[in-house]
Amino acid sequence: MGDRHDGGTRDPFGARLARAMGERGPLCVGIDPHPGLLADWSLPDTAAGVERFALAVVEAMAGTVAIVKPQVALFERHGSAGIAALERTLAACAEASLLSLADAKRGDIGSTMAAYADAWLADGSPLAADAVTLSPYLGFESLRPALDLAARTGRGVFVLGLTSNPEGASVQHVGGTASVARGIVEATAAENADATPLGSTGLVIGATVGPALQDLGIDLAAGRAPILAPGLGAQGATPADLRRVFGGVWDQLVPTSSRDILRHGPTVDALRGAAVRLQEDLRS
Repeated sequence: MGDRHDGGTRDPFGARLARAMGERGPLCVGIDPHPGLLADWSLPDTAAGVERFALAVVEAMAGTVAIVKPQVALFERHGSAGIAALERTLAACAEASLLSLADAKRGDIGSTMAAYADAWLADGSPLAADAVTLSPYLGFESLRPALDLAARTGRGVFVLGLTSNPEGASVQHVGGTASVARGIVEATAAENADATPLGSTGLVIGATVGPALQDLGIDLAAGRAPILAPGLGAQGATPADLRRVFGGVWDQLVPTSSRDILRHGPTVDALRGAAVRLQEDLRS
């Protein structure tokens, strides 16, 4: 799962992500087997249908985009068979040398956080991905077991920083220019000290946050964090919107699109073509 250097250990996730972005462009494609999309693809809303859907996306995106993001909840809703489908999807990503980001948004304390870290970031775990999304709203340091394990295994994390859902502001914006969100961004920057070209501790910043970054005095450039920006396409953000919000950190940006690409399935060629077109729009 990723490149290894002479010592036999995995290169840091940030370095591997930067390399993939340089070779293929920055796009992240979500693997979101929503019931409606399964129906559009003439697939059953079962674990088997979810797996066929996911593996088609992996085949289409391998060698095409930098990274893919399986939405864990849409596998979990099918119980143990759905989790098995997710395991096989992550294994297919590794076999295809396609970086994987498990969108699990885990966050807890103590031994429970350590167990989540083992599940998603430990070598040998059947659910190990190249990176995982985390929620820091029990306190940034509650994520320490995952941060430390990711560093040891050459994997990465993306920490929820500033989301675009209406409810998020009630927590994330508290404090104004000394906001909760700003504190999370600054803590992430500290994790990435001396990292180049990108750190392995990333941020999730919604593509449709509008002026919130400026209003809260948030500096995204300082920490060299890769910035996962969901919301491109079906949620309303355009490449031009991304330029306006993230122009100063464009080289750190990992724009994410799911439904706008997935609706072109089920054929691999059509999925790949949709991703290629969006990559071209992002470049221009």
